[in-house]
Amino acid sequence: MKFTTKPSSAPRRGVDAFTLAEVLAALVFMAIVIPVALQGLQIASRAGTVAERKREAARVAERVLNECIVTTNWVQAVQSGTVLEAEREYRWTLRTEAWTESAMQLLSVDVTFPVQGKDYTVPMSTLVSLQ
Repeated sequence: MKFTTKPSSAPRRGVDAFTLAEVLAALVFMAIVIPVALQGLQIASRAGTVAERKREAARVAERVLNECIVTTNWVQAVQSGTVLEAEREYRWTLRTEAWTESAMQLLSVDVTFPVQGKDYTVPMSTLVSLQ
């Protein structure tokens, strides 16, 4: 019978772990990356909201121009009002200006709406014959 002895395993000299410097470096990296990522998300959210509201404001501007042309309300001085579109309030202002051709008027409407505390404006214009 032969006896073999197991070689004794060498004692471990160190434990696999992160050093304090590595942990601090990771925390500093996270402190820089997280605010930048949150800022990017906020900007993307605002851009999406502004795009949606601009689409609605353009629809309001087109409707105001069409109504003023049909009812010939554009002959009056500067007009303004408020329209509810998709449960949001849009302020509009209508102006008329003489066009270079004597028989034409330029109708311009500006529709203003707020997004996250900042006002945005969508302008729209058309020409109308005086005859």
